[in-house]
Amino acid sequence: MRLLVVDDDPVFRDELAELLRDDGHEVGVAGSVAAGVAALEAGEVDVVFTDLKMPRHGGLELLAEVRRRWPSTMTVVITGFATVETAVEAMKLGAFDYLRKPFRIEQIHRILELARDEAKFQGGGAAPATVDQTVRRWIDRDGLAVLHLTDRPVRSRPGLDVVRVGPGGAAVANDAVAAFLGGKEKVGVVVEGVDRLFESARASDLVAFVGALRVRLEGRGPVLVTYDPARTPESTAQDLRAALVGLRTRAILEALSNPIRRAVLRRSGAGRITFGQALEAAGLDDSPKLSFHMHRLVEEGLLAHVGDEYRITPEGEQSLRLLAAWDAVASSGTAANAAIAQRAD
Repeated sequence: MRLLVVDDDPVFRDELAELLRDDGHEVGVAGSVAAGVAALEAGEVDVVFTDLKMPRHGGLELLAEVRRRWPSTMTVVITGFATVETAVEAMKLGAFDYLRKPFRIEQIHRILELARDEAKFQGGGAAPATVDQTVRRWIDRDGLAVLHLTDRPVRSRPGLDVVRVGPGGAAVANDAVAAFLGGKEKVGVVVEGVDRLFESARASDLVAFVGALRVRLEGRGPVLVTYDPARTPESTAQDLRAALVGLRTRAILEALSNPIRRAVLRRSGAGRITFGQALEAAGLDDSPKLSFHMHRLVEEGLLAHVGDEYRITPEGEQSLRLLAAWDAVASSGTAANAAIAQRAD
């Protein structure tokens, strides 16, 4: 993974970075929030480890900046002087996890394992290697008629309609979809390079097109949208993903993106559980951390707190079914809606 360690203590910073490099990660270091922001601007980072207490600007300020500008990057706050309550507050503000000094290397390994799981979950499993492979799979394996909207030459084949859309061709794309869908039952639509095809459109119009396309294909087949991450703000990319699955579904998926919450919900699906059983299911020995996650599940309406126990709600049971379907997509490549980042050649 691509990691960044931000801490004003050079000894701790370099020791942690060395430990992470020994595990095979690509690791950058920064001695201040300003230097950390500069490092993030210079290249993609999967996880930021940041100390909470630093001169001038602290970890919470860096967390806020990461959430605003790089929302797909996960932040782990490190605390030695602050209380656990402050670390939990950081999680409420969007931190992925926290680490208390002194810590064991096994705790870091666990956090990174969870971070990998979350990144994979948010992406819906492994992304297709190429658009062309996805199109072939949809036609040959799933028996779909496929419309491919693109700005590059693509060879047509039985079951595939290719429409070349130039920059700013929103009207062409809409007309092509309307003509293609008439009378067809099992279909799939690929919008390749949506940032280029809708170059002159506002981001809100781009997202609205994708959302309307999802609604039109409801029950008939999948939509695959690709975008260039170098041209598309992460906030727009997140809006695209939300448009493809629906806002409530996306909210549930975000609530369950953390593997700890998924483990607890799955365990609760077998019957009522105590807090201790939830700790065991989550593989945690940190009560305040689990309390945060349990509160989130209750807040989202997926669990109910009854006396000394937690029970799954009807919406929680529905979420378990959604998780099962999501897992099937990730493991088998079943046709499903997705927005994936693909850099232009």
